This record gives sequence, C-alpha cells and structure tokens, in this order.
Amino acid sequence: MLRKILTASLATLSLATLALPAAAQEINFGIISTEAASHLRADWEPILADMEKKTGYKVKAFFANDYTGIIEGMRFGKVQVAFMGNKSGMETVDRANGEVFAQLTYADGSPGYWSLLITHKDSPYKTVDDVLKRGKDINYGAGDPQSTSGTLVPGYYLYALNGIEPKTHYKSMRVGNHETNLMATSAKQVDVAITNTEVWTKFQNREPEKAANIRILWKSPLIAADPMLWRKDLPADMKAKVKGFFMAYGRGDSAEAKRELANMNKLTFGTFNDSSNAQLVPFRQLELFKDKAKLEADANMDAATKQAKLAEINKQLADLNGQLAAAK
Repeated sequence: MLRKILTASLATLSLATLALPAAAQEINFGIISTEAASHLRADWEPILADMEKKTGYKVKAFFANDYTGIIEGMRFGKVQVAFMGNKSGMETVDRANGEVFAQLTYADGSPGYWSLLITHKDSPYKTVDDVLKRGKDINYGAGDPQSTSGTLVPGYYLYALNGIEPKTHYKSMRVGNHETNLMATSAKQVDVAITNTEVWTKFQNREPEKAANIRILWKSPLIAADPMLWRKDLPADMKAKVKGFFMAYGRGDSAEAKRELANMNKLTFGTFNDSSNAQLVPFRQLELFKDKAKLEADANMDAATKQAKLAEINKQLADLNGQLAAAK
C-alpha cells in the first residue's frame, strides 16, 4: 500500500513539474521564429526585463529554429508562456496544453496584418497570374508549416482557391522564416517567396537597400492579430501576475507607460487585449475551408468517399459557427 501511495504521489509531482521549470519562480517565454533570433532577442529583451521586474519571476527567452520547436517546448514544459501565430496557437491548444489569454494590437492601429507574396524588382514575374501559370520555372520560398501568414492563409487564398498544391506546382520549394524569405528574394536566391507585413515593415527599417529590391505581387485578406498563450496548468497566482502584466503594459499617460509602449512599437505592436481560445475559431474554419477546396478539386477521388469527407468538414464548420455565435 505504501508503495502505491508513493508511486501515485511521484506521478502527481511529475505532472505538476511539467508546467514549471526547476525553479518554480522562473518563466521560460517562447517566441516564434519569424526572424533571426538575434533580432527577436534585441526587440523582446526590454519587454521581458520589465516582465521580470513587475511579476517577480525570473523570465528567460526561449527560441527555437522553427515554430514547432516552441509548440513542443510548451508541450513538454520547457515553455510556460509564448507569443505565437494563430495557426501555431491552434496546434499548441490542441496538443501542447496551451490556452490563449491575450491578443496583441498594432502600433498603427490596424486590426491585424497580411501575408505577402514577393519577388525581386527585376523579376520577370509581374503578376500573381504569372506565378500561378509558370510555377515549373519558379524557385519558391515557402513559409514555416505552422505559420499563419506563411502557410495557412496563402495555402487557402493563394493556392487552394486556385486548385494548386505548392509542393508540386513549383520547380523547387524551400522553407524559411519571413525574414529569411525577404533576404533570399532580395539576393535572387528564390524567384518568389512568402513573408508578412509585420516583418516587412521591420525589414524596410533595418535593411533599406535590400528592401528596395523587393516587389510585392499579392497581399492577402486581413489576418487577425496574434495571440499570447500559457500552459493551462500554470498556478492561478502565476497566471494572474502574467496576465496583469500584459494587460497593463504600455497603457496610460505616465512616462513609464510611454517607455513601455515604445518597446512594443519597436516590434510594430501596440498594447495587449484580453482574449481566449475563441480567437482561434476563424483560423480553424480557414483550415477546413482549405481542406474543402482541395477535396472539391480532386477529380480522382471516389464520389462516395468525397461526399463523406465533405459532409464531415461541413459538420465541423457548423460546430465552429456555433462556437462563434456562443462567444458573441
């Protein structure tokens, strides 16, 4: 009996410690790799330093080579709080015990951001139609598979609606973050590439000569601003301090608030607003719409199989519509 009690206690302790690093007063803060880690570190360090001072927790930045590294970091308790995109946020909620608690705003007052398809200014590809028609001549710089603006949004609006699978459409395809794709396009290492307006704005400021080589071919529909997530099993007092920090950061007329807002503006961000997992519902719909478009365009699938798959997607879409209505 004593052995069973001890085993159960150790198991409970093991699960509890997944959420927190070895020192319970530490937070590992994950940041998705939209740019070079050196740039992200320089931009985020002042904010994380303020977070450390105001919450009383030791806050450490956690970077990975791709979005999946941050998702897995949260899944295995190496990351407790993270700034993510909506698509990577979905993955984190679904398989890494994540939960949305805040949503950023933008410094210029815009309600979101946009995916961009870019090319070199001297490129022979002048329009999106050129790219869609001449894919076998084109070396493509794709976005991270877990990126909202790099994969999910162009995957539907640019490709699925045109009956195109990027992996087979292009002569070659290489995956990179948004900054890498800008650099590669400027240097003519790829013919066209995906990036987004957040990183494009910063790239124009950091690399004006390289930015002058870029021509924009396509701009997506608006993408809602990105979420902040934490592990659901964080202690309530830690959640309260973390959320309190982000809800207050950069707000007000004091000199301190203006300094904080300047830190956010450097990232092209404004302040944060309260949010929840309901923020992700439109992106879940988008994922399903993309799958639906690909199914409908598949001429080789058995008709009965196709109808069954479409019926399941329509059911999931109806469920999501119900969630949106309930959240209003």
